[in-house]
Amino acid sequence: MQSFIENERACGILAHISSLPGPYGIGDIGSSSFKFIDFLSHAGQKYWQILPTVPTSLYFDSSPYMSTSAFADSPLLISPDSLHEMDLLDEKTLLNYPQFSPYSTDYPRVYKYKRQLLELCFKSFSANNDRHDSRYQSFISRTPWLNDYALFMCLKEVYENKPWSAWPDKLARRDPSALAEAEDRYRQQADYYLFEQYLFYKQWSALKQYARSKDIKLIGDIPIYVGLDSSDVWANQSIFEIDEKTLKPIRVSGVPPDYFSKTGQLWGNPLYRWNSKNTETESALLDWWLLRFKSVFAMVDIVRVDHFRGFETYWAVPADEETALNGEWIKGPGAQFFNKIYTQLGELNIIAEDLGEITPEVIKLRDNLGFPGMKVLQFAFDNTPENYFLPYNYKTSNCVVYTGTHDNDTSMGWFLSDQLSNEDRKRIKQFANRVMNDPSPINNDLIYLALSSIAALAIIPLQDVLGFGSDCRMNTPGVAEGNWRWRCHEKYLTSELADDFKRVVTRFGRILNNSS
Repeated sequence: MQSFIENERACGILAHISSLPGPYGIGDIGSSSFKFIDFLSHAGQKYWQILPTVPTSLYFDSSPYMSTSAFADSPLLISPDSLHEMDLLDEKTLLNYPQFSPYSTDYPRVYKYKRQLLELCFKSFSANNDRHDSRYQSFISRTPWLNDYALFMCLKEVYENKPWSAWPDKLARRDPSALAEAEDRYRQQADYYLFEQYLFYKQWSALKQYARSKDIKLIGDIPIYVGLDSSDVWANQSIFEIDEKTLKPIRVSGVPPDYFSKTGQLWGNPLYRWNSKNTETESALLDWWLLRFKSVFAMVDIVRVDHFRGFETYWAVPADEETALNGEWIKGPGAQFFNKIYTQLGELNIIAEDLGEITPEVIKLRDNLGFPGMKVLQFAFDNTPENYFLPYNYKTSNCVVYTGTHDNDTSMGWFLSDQLSNEDRKRIKQFANRVMNDPSPINNDLIYLALSSIAALAIIPLQDVLGFGSDCRMNTPGVAEGNWRWRCHEKYLTSELADDFKRVVTRFGRILNNSS
């Protein structure tokens, strides 16, 4: 396969949609995103990387990596302004919104506000008999996962958010007559969830078209695993390691003990039946992944595949274990899997998230497929000369360099944290040709190293472009609460900032045929 960044030298910004400015408590795919695309264009950027846009839950700290669906999109990201433009909200209702913080998302309040707003829109939509509109019906008919998701969400409400395995047995096991009865009984509620997804689809289509008009490419994200209590597992039980008698997982996901954790990380997601000898299961699993890739590539131009190493070998832990200690490495689907996807979809514009404990076999798989890997500068400075995150050790331009990711502290916060000594800080500064008391902020130094590297693509988190500290961190792995909340006030996204960043990007040849 051919790398999507071959012979390219460009730059982009990492900022999730929820972090964008706007009056409605959370960034959205309306004016918030359109204005940010304008900022990116002004700043000479070619890429915008986001996190998964899937529905989030208060039960999982609103994490976009723990969702009720791998396919559906979050109603929280639907734009009220666009709803008004679609004649689903009058101006009085639009302007009657609570006062929200411009710096942080209060998810419980935003959930309540957006749900009330969308229910009003659904009432208007239903009253106008728009459910018979050909565009709406076409969306439903060509979206194969949609009806299962809508029914799943209804049943979650009916059974007070109990996991699907605790529902009445016939519904949990998807008995056809029980499903038909539920679909008939809860049709109105199910239609609401269809409506949510239709709104997101219409608004996203407009956003994607605008991004293309500005020559901005969108980078999306696929988490390798899905949540146990999701419509995906409920509707596709045969492709997951689920016990047919108990409906509980047999083995679950995680990573083994390493330098950072003596007991490893027990994620708890059900594993795929990659090594099933049943041809029907094998075919169903491939079809499910094919639909997943097809769906995400319909939304974005490039996809970052989270935990890429799990496609080479994955850590399997018995479901009754309390830690990830007693797992084992199991061979994954490997290159054969991606070749089958390639045969169906053509070239795969994929970034392989190859962080953590990576083996030569994982590197070989990545390179044979032509996928660029990730280079994170915050991991580069452990005083090991051969550290492969150091820019002088990059063997190829077919990689994406980051100052940090959504799981890292901001560069400013990291540099000032207790995890670094003064000797560490001095050494890091020297790599950027600075002395310890040089006034240049560390975020600018790391941006300098990233942009000057041979990596074809450099992605800079918005917090590092702005030089913000730890209070603006997006996520802290292993910490259960308080994540995913950071928002950028609109006053910081100035034309002066865009001009300054464009000059830096141009200096390092990441804007072709352009002058500073």
